[in-house]
Amino acid sequence: MTTTLRPVEPLQHNADGTRSRRYQVCVNSRPVGDIHLGTSPSFGDAVARVIDLRIAEPDRRRGRGTVAALAAEEVARGWGCTQIETSVPASAETALRLFGALGYTLRNRRMEKRLATRPPELPPGSSARRMTESEYDAWYAYESEQYARQWIERGVPEATARAKARRDHEGLLPHGLTTDGMLFSVLEHEGARVGTLWLALRHDRAYVFDVRADEAHRGQGHGRTLMLLAERQAIEAGRPVLGLNVHAGNVPAERLYESLGYETTFHTLAKPLL
Repeated sequence: MTTTLRPVEPLQHNADGTRSRRYQVCVNSRPVGDIHLGTSPSFGDAVARVIDLRIAEPDRRRGRGTVAALAAEEVARGWGCTQIETSVPASAETALRLFGALGYTLRNRRMEKRLATRPPELPPGSSARRMTESEYDAWYAYESEQYARQWIERGVPEATARAKARRDHEGLLPHGLTTDGMLFSVLEHEGARVGTLWLALRHDRAYVFDVRADEAHRGQGHGRTLMLLAERQAIEAGRPVLGLNVHAGNVPAERLYESLGYETTFHTLAKPLL
C-alpha cells in the first residue's frame, strides 16, 4: 500500500509571514486523514511545523500517521526548511510516542496551575517592589541575551535565535517597563535584592515570562518565593490560571514547578532535517 499526501488547497502565505498548506493523507488514493503543515512564526521559514495531524479511527494503529509525518518532512525539505517542530497535548500519548519514534526530541513544555482564591503569603523577611527604570534597562539587556542563548544551546542558529529574541521582546514590550499588562518586580529578602519576576496578565490567565534568582542568592529558596509572588499577583489581578514555559533539561525548574502543583499541558518537540 502507498501512503501519500494530496494537497487540498494552494500554498498559503499568511499575514504573520508564515506559509502553510493542508493535505489529505491517502492510502492508494483513498483519504484516511488530514495533515496541516506550515512554517514557524517564531523561527521563520527555516523551521517547518506540523500544525495538525489526524488519522480517521478505522485507519489508526496501522502506521498511517508515521508515514504521513515522514512525507511531511519531505515537503518541508522541499520548502527549504532545516528543522521541523510540533506541539502535542500532554494527554496525547499516542502522538508523543509517534513523534518520539521518528526522532523528535523534547524542546520545551508548557505548564499551568489553577490558582486558589486566596493569595499566598511570602516567607518571613521577603517582600516585593516594582522594578525601577534603571533596573529594567539592565534586566532587559541581560534577559534578552539569556533568552537568545537558550535557543542557541538547543540547536537554533545564532542569527535566528537573536532575531527571535529581538522580535519577541519588541513585540511583547513595545513600551518597555510601562507596557500595559506587564508587571516587573524585584524580590528582596532582609532588605537585599535576590531576584526578579516578569509576569504578563492575559485575558483569562497570567503568564510567567521570566523568573530569576540573582546568581549570588541561588539555592536559597528564592525561586520558590518568586513563584509564590507570581501567584499572588495573578490572583490579585483576577487571573485564575498561571502558565509558564520550561525548557527541556532544566531539571531544577521542572522539579520546582511540579512541587508547586503545575501540570504539563503541551510538549513541543523538534527534529533537524538532514
